[in-house]
Amino acid sequence: MQPGGCVRVTIRDVARKAGVSVATVSRVFNDSGPVNVETRNRIREVARELRYAPNSAARSLSARRTGTLGVLLPDLHGEFFSEVIRGVDLAVQRHGYHLLLSSSHNDRAEVAAALRVMHGRVDGIILMSPAVDADTLVAELPASLPVVLLNCAVRDERFDSLDIDNAGGARAMTEHLLACGHRRIAVVCGPARNHDANERLRGYREALRAAGVEPREAWELPGDFSEAAGHRSAASLLALDPRPTALFAANDAMAIGAMSALREAGLRVPDDVAVTGFDDVPISRYVTPPLTTVRVAISEFGARAADVLVAALAGDGTHRRGHDVLPTALVVRGSCGCRDRPPPAPP
Repeated sequence: MQPGGCVRVTIRDVARKAGVSVATVSRVFNDSGPVNVETRNRIREVARELRYAPNSAARSLSARRTGTLGVLLPDLHGEFFSEVIRGVDLAVQRHGYHLLLSSSHNDRAEVAAALRVMHGRVDGIILMSPAVDADTLVAELPASLPVVLLNCAVRDERFDSLDIDNAGGARAMTEHLLACGHRRIAVVCGPARNHDANERLRGYREALRAAGVEPREAWELPGDFSEAAGHRSAASLLALDPRPTALFAANDAMAIGAMSALREAGLRVPDDVAVTGFDDVPISRYVTPPLTTVRVAISEFGARAADVLVAALAGDGTHRRGHDVLPTALVVRGSCGCRDRPPPAPP
C-alpha cells in the first residue's frame, strides 16, 4: 500500500527499495555496524520517502536497551525538584533518551518498591534519597545496573555519586552573617535523618565554633524544608530571650516562610532580623527584600547526573565510577542587611 495508507511500512520494504539487505538497514538504524556513507544516506532517504518508523521495542530487545533512564526523587513538589528534573530532562533529550520519573516521599518501602519496578524497564537510574539508609539503596540496586546517587548518605564503589557542598555552603553563609556583626544567629533546620539538612547544620555549627560562638540548642529551630515550617520557626523565634538578630534557614522555602511570619509580627527584614536561605531557587530573587542565599546550580546538578549516567552506559571502557561534589556560592542580596560587605573568601 502507498505511504499514508493503513499498512505499516516494514524494514523489508525499505531494504527492497534501497536494494540492500535487511541486516544493512538494521545496522543503519541501530548504529550497530559499518555501512558506507553513500549506502547509509540512500537508506535514510528511502526511509523518509516511505515514512518508515523503526520499531523501538524491537530495537530495544536486540540491543538489550530500553532507551529510557529512571529518575527517583524524594518528592516532585517544589522549585528545587522542578529544577533538578529540568536539568535531567534537557540532558537526557540531548543524549536521545526518555525519562521514567517517580517519587518516594523518603519512605524506605516506597524507595525499594520503585527500584524494583524500574529494574528491567530502564537502562540506568538517577536516585536521590537523602533520608533513606544506605543498606536499603544498596540492597535494591543490582551491581549490573548503572546508577548515579544524588545527595545520598552512601558511598559505594559500585555506583557513581554526586553531592552538593552543603556543609561548605552553610559555613560560608554563617561566616557572612558573623562578618556582618551578628553573634546571635538562629538556624531553621531541615528534616531529621536528612543528609542535606545534617550537612547544612554541621556547616553552621562549625562556623560558629570557629568564631568562638558556642551553638545553642534553643537557636536550632525544627523544620522540614517547607514554607510552613519556616513560618512556624520564625514565630517561635520571637519568644526567645535574647532574640536572635539573624536567621539562617536551611533552604529558601523556609526562609521565605520565615520572612512572612516576621512581617506579620511587625518586624522588618533585615532591620530587625536578617534572614538568609540555601539553594537560590528562582523565586528567591523576587521576594521583598530579595533573599540572600547559597546558590546551588540546581539545573546543572540534574544535567550533570544525566551526563554521568550516559557516560556509564556508553560501555566503551573509559568511564570510571567516582564521587563528585557540586560547589556552592554565596549570593548576597537585601535580606541580610549587609550587601556592601564582600562575602568571605573561599577556604
